[in-house]
Amino acid sequence: MTNLSVRETSRVLRAAVAAAAVVCTVVACSPVSNNEGETSGGDQSAGQDSFGTPADPAAVKQGGKLVIALSAEPDALDPTLSRSLYSRYVFQAMCQKLYDVNEQAQVVPQLATALPTTSGDGRTVTIPLRPGVRFADGTAFDSAAVKATLQRHLTNARSARKSELGPIDGVDTPDAQTVVLRLKQPFAPLLGALADRAGMIMSAQALRTKGDDFASAPVCVGPFKFAKRVPQNSIEVVRDPNYYDASKVHLDAISWRILTDASIRAANLRSGDAQVADSVSTQDVASLRQDAAVSVLQSQSLGYQGLTINVGNVDGVGTAAKPINRPLAQNAKVRQAFEHAIDRKALVDAVFNGLHAAACSPISPASTFSSPEAQTCPAHDPAKAKQLLAEAGVQTPYTVTMLASNTPDTLRLAQALQSMVKDGGFDLKINPVEYSSLLDEQDRGNFELLQLGWSGRIDPDANITNFVGTAASQNVAGYSNPQLDTLLTQARQAGDVEERRKLYGQAVTLLQQDDALIYLYRQRNLTAVSKQIQGLQVYPDGVIRAAFAGFGK
Repeated sequence: MTNLSVRETSRVLRAAVAAAAVVCTVVACSPVSNNEGETSGGDQSAGQDSFGTPADPAAVKQGGKLVIALSAEPDALDPTLSRSLYSRYVFQAMCQKLYDVNEQAQVVPQLATALPTTSGDGRTVTIPLRPGVRFADGTAFDSAAVKATLQRHLTNARSARKSELGPIDGVDTPDAQTVVLRLKQPFAPLLGALADRAGMIMSAQALRTKGDDFASAPVCVGPFKFAKRVPQNSIEVVRDPNYYDASKVHLDAISWRILTDASIRAANLRSGDAQVADSVSTQDVASLRQDAAVSVLQSQSLGYQGLTINVGNVDGVGTAAKPINRPLAQNAKVRQAFEHAIDRKALVDAVFNGLHAAACSPISPASTFSSPEAQTCPAHDPAKAKQLLAEAGVQTPYTVTMLASNTPDTLRLAQALQSMVKDGGFDLKINPVEYSSLLDEQDRGNFELLQLGWSGRIDPDANITNFVGTAASQNVAGYSNPQLDTLLTQARQAGDVEERRKLYGQAVTLLQQDDALIYLYRQRNLTAVSKQIQGLQVYPDGVIRAAFAGFGK
């Protein structure tokens, strides 16, 4: 199988990753521009990005409830604990961050007033904050709230943010509108982390009163505030009168309704029961594009879909790795054999109508950090797979059980994999479960093989270290390689793009040798929107931005 072409991802994605590439100290960032000929609104042909356009206030009604048909239930609505892409959709409307990512994948201030300033040694980062901002509970947003949030991210036993924030040694609050982060060493990915869940600031009062139960009634700064949640059914938010930029908010409420079947989501969109359908199936894209009442927004993902193998997660994510008495966990040759049994291009062509792109690495081939080493792709070679199994002393067919979400698209993928790996000597069994259950099972280590992906971030560190670094907060494989840890730490501290590029190439080589995580493909973000709605946008980070949308007049 040949290496992926740069043409397989859009120039906007190149810009997105390049924005992180220029992080020469802790927080430097560079503006980027759209691909020539691309537009931000309306339907585009396959391969072109269509992000949607901001609402025209003169053309939008005030009021109404926007209904979004969501493909899976979000996990905990707690920025410290959350790991799901779907929770980010809800957070976008009610939990603003110190920084955000715009349409060109530039990092821009949100609750901060400017990009941070960094000391010459890269170890002191100063962030200016918006004045006069209030949380949904009416309490003041200030440096004390930022400190309380960051300390919770760093110290909570179940935090998914700790490794994202890296070597923060302390948080100072010289005044109400200034936060100073003290680092043990320079940390290039910090700005990207603060433009994601690690930068979502929670009400200090709510943290004191709710504690670990914060997700039951989350309180942040945002255009909307939490109203109610019906598990397995829906989440609702309502307009927050305390929001500092309330004139931009047109809707009264947003409701996310959990509909795991893509065909049912599409049907709800066509009937008017929903105005937005998340994660459109590649099987439905063509017919939706032909519907005059619907627009399809699309962009190339910053992340990946892959297969995670449990090689040491015995006592739960974040705990010390322990041996697992299975050939797949014990012997890298068995895992390499499984990878050689997979034909990535045939997979995405057959299952996803060629709309997604095969991937062999957590680093996009269009990234400034990419290199030939980072894009080396193990060939589809069933004979090699059988040879490796024989060398490992494994009898064929070797049975492997895969945990996967029970959505139709994922089941199609799982069944295609099941058929494909037979030629390599594997008997793949499929264990489909509901998405939130899958997240619980992966954290506990109750799986042999897991199909799951990552929506992606602008700095490659956020697509790698948290998943494969020893005891990292999302390392559900229980994988540990001290040599890899050293490379990733060096890349986090490096101030030179070429040095980071070289280090990531070496890291990918190690990842492919150990194969605890097998990368399969990069999906396109596909969202269908009723043309009744103006202002809904989806950027390359895959997050549906609905907070400033409205119904057209």
